[in-house]
Amino acid sequence: MKDLNALMQQAQAMQQKLQDAQAKMAETTAEGTSGGGLVTIGLKGPGEVTSVKIDDSLMVPGDTEILSDLIVAAHADAKRKLDAINAELMREAAGPMAGMNIPGMPKLF
Repeated sequence: MKDLNALMQQAQAMQQKLQDAQAKMAETTAEGTSGGGLVTIGLKGPGEVTSVKIDDSLMVPGDTEILSDLIVAAHADAKRKLDAINAELMREAAGPMAGMNIPGMPKLF
């Protein structure tokens, strides 16, 4: 019975770490750029766009295709960085259970 109590305490501690990591993830920010810094996009949490900065030199009437491509590329860069930060937060929270494939448990990262 002593082992069961210890296991329950470990499970509760891990649950708290995962909740703390999720709270950190909700506040995590990342910035992505494209075009050598001509377009910058800021993301927060699960991918909410918080800012878009576009260099004035890209504001050419009738030439929107390049700007559109740069916005997509900057968003992809920011999302990749945000996902990497969030995955690391979850790995730290999961500790020794990180990467384990336990049947019936959702994959955390």
